[in-house]
Amino acid sequence: MRPFRRPRLRTLLLLSNLVVLVLPVTGFWALRLYESALVRQTETELRAQAAVLAGAWRAARGIAPESLADGLTTRALETARRRGLDLAHDTVLPLAPDPRPGPPPVAEAAWAGARLLPVLRDTQAVTLAALRLLDASGVVVASTGADTGLSLAGLEEVEAARSGRPLAVLRRREKIATDVPGGISRTAGLRVHLAMPVLDGERVDAVVLLSRTPSTVTQTVSGKVPEIAAVALLLLLLVAALAALASRLITRPLDAVVRAARQVAAGGSARLPAVPGTAVREAAELSDAIARMTATLEGRATYVRGLAAHVSHEFKTPLAAMRGAAELLAEHGEAMSAAERARFAATIEEGVARLDRLVSGLLALARADMAAAGGRADLRPLAEAAAARHPGLRVAVSGEAEAAIAPQAAATVLDSLLGNALVHAGPGTAVAIGLQQDGATAVMTVSDDGPGLSPANAARAFDPFFTTARERGGTGLGLAIARSLVEGAGGRIELLAAERGARFRIVLARAMPEAG
Repeated sequence: MRPFRRPRLRTLLLLSNLVVLVLPVTGFWALRLYESALVRQTETELRAQAAVLAGAWRAARGIAPESLADGLTTRALETARRRGLDLAHDTVLPLAPDPRPGPPPVAEAAWAGARLLPVLRDTQAVTLAALRLLDASGVVVASTGADTGLSLAGLEEVEAARSGRPLAVLRRREKIATDVPGGISRTAGLRVHLAMPVLDGERVDAVVLLSRTPSTVTQTVSGKVPEIAAVALLLLLLVAALAALASRLITRPLDAVVRAARQVAAGGSARLPAVPGTAVREAAELSDAIARMTATLEGRATYVRGLAAHVSHEFKTPLAAMRGAAELLAEHGEAMSAAERARFAATIEEGVARLDRLVSGLLALARADMAAAGGRADLRPLAEAAAARHPGLRVAVSGEAEAAIAPQAAATVLDSLLGNALVHAGPGTAVAIGLQQDGATAVMTVSDDGPGLSPANAARAFDPFFTTARERGGTGLGLAIARSLVEGAGGRIELLAAERGARFRIVLARAMPEAG
């Protein structure tokens, strides 16, 4: 089973912001689609009314009762079946100009209009549309308004119908005192105009002209309050779900980490709670980092406490000897022989020398702990220089290697290992330093033919102040200093099992070639 890949905080925030952005954009887009749907609905209703009135006109005029589709030309039929009006694509034309005087209407058309006028008025009472019947020249022969006898020739939709092509257009509407406020709707100030020809064969016998204002979003929405309330509740629940998700993925894990960090900062030891598997990656990484930091601080505190105890013990021994010798010299010096005074003076001198070595070792250990990582060292010349500084040993160097460590740090490590061999194995000890490159690492081995270490002592070899050569001047800090320097460079040092003597291996990162 593949491990769960935690989302990043920036990914979660981006998704949340996108959701918040999409909600109003989606609502705006839906509103625009609904407005266009209201306009197309009005157009469809006007087309149905126009078809009925066209049929009534044909019946009144005695025209053969063929269908509208049969009477229209192919081009007109394609226009009738095209997509409906769309607020996003169709141009809104200006307010229709007032009708103007025109020629007298055709007598037959005027007679048919008079017969159909009651039909127009009854239709308007139900549909609230403005209805007009025009003769072939564009003169109004029947109207629900007061423009009978006037001409509407020249209007775009009328001229299209006179040429045999039905046309629906959007026009600005005239504001009147009884208008219902449109609010956010764009349809409040518009009116749908539809002109449909009445054909007698290929000839246009009359034009049916209808217009009506589509319903506004405000008017439609006012009757759907329960549905809108349900959508609003759904959006609130969605926002609440997002907040709860953010709390679970971000807030709660971070709060737990902050509380634990405060306990650590106050000096306590806090055990970080397990981060939920659904938490963001940053929270898990922060928790892991603080857990590692807590472990490091606790380890450092333990190390400091142990080091302080060792320092106290190491300093007490020479100080006690020096104090005793000094007291004896002060109290009985005059009664002592020269040899006795010299022996007590030598005790004080040895104590001072040991304290000096301890202080120097502690300073070197502190510098090793604080040594900065990085650098580049060619290990062979450094090993040869270290061998020259220890003439009491028989050192042989073989191989080549370049490591990612500061040269001074590498030199100190070599001095510590060679000094350890000299103190524990004695002068004349043979030491072999082997160097090799192994892929991305540089490996150095330092081995001697001395007595070596027992398994019990080997386990404590790198502990500060642990030494089996205290009487020969050993401080027990050399290997601890070497380990601090190697680990500070990102490497590791270990004591290997050997048939004879001591064998150390240092593994460091290989130095990368310098850019040319």
